[in-house]
Amino acid sequence: MNTRILLVEDDRSLGATLRDWLSKEGYEVTWAESKKSSLEAHGKGAFDLYIFDVGLPDGTGFELAKEIRGRCNRPFLFLTAQSDAESRLKGYELGAEEYIPKPFHLRELILRVRHVIENHAPVQKLEIGDVSVNFDSYKFLRAGHSEEVHTKDVQFLKLLVEMSPKVLSRDDALNLLWGEDKFPSTRTVDNSVLRLRAALGDKVAPAIESVRGVGYRWNPELVKK
Repeated sequence: MNTRILLVEDDRSLGATLRDWLSKEGYEVTWAESKKSSLEAHGKGAFDLYIFDVGLPDGTGFELAKEIRGRCNRPFLFLTAQSDAESRLKGYELGAEEYIPKPFHLRELILRVRHVIENHAPVQKLEIGDVSVNFDSYKFLRAGHSEEVHTKDVQFLKLLVEMSPKVLSRDDALNLLWGEDKFPSTRTVDNSVLRLRAALGDKVAPAIESVRGVGYRWNPELVKK
């Protein structure tokens, strides 16, 4: 599966250039020109890397990063003409991996993007207790025996693990995983958790921690040694 990048840049010339360069490197790039269109793209599924311009026509990249950061735990970087110390500090305080001032060399950007992605590779496999899950093949084993688990449930488990230690709200889970389904509800998420806990077994099931009134969190420390 190709690495997916959400590129947020309102300068059409620069945006098209960056999209083409990143695509040539083998990345799957979605280009958005505003805060609104960025959130719409994110609502269809989380990306592996987010590249934010700070100045946007309907807000700021800082605001966008903060909002998306609350929904997923994937890395992001800023590209911006705002290179003053205060802006850089704000970017890093939000959790940015890189803060790249404009103008920049395209090859340097590619190298920095590659570095961030390599250091934040998406979770491909989970091994805890007697449970082993391959998120690429959707193979779910407990005590060496295969468990029949819905594809969506495995995707939900992966999202929980990647979000950890943050709490994944029911609403965000619905938007990210069940947004295209007909009439999804919070019960859809709760039922997925019930199936996952059954598949994980009594020893590992506690790792899916319920956070009252909000959602769920992956907390492997709750698994008994």
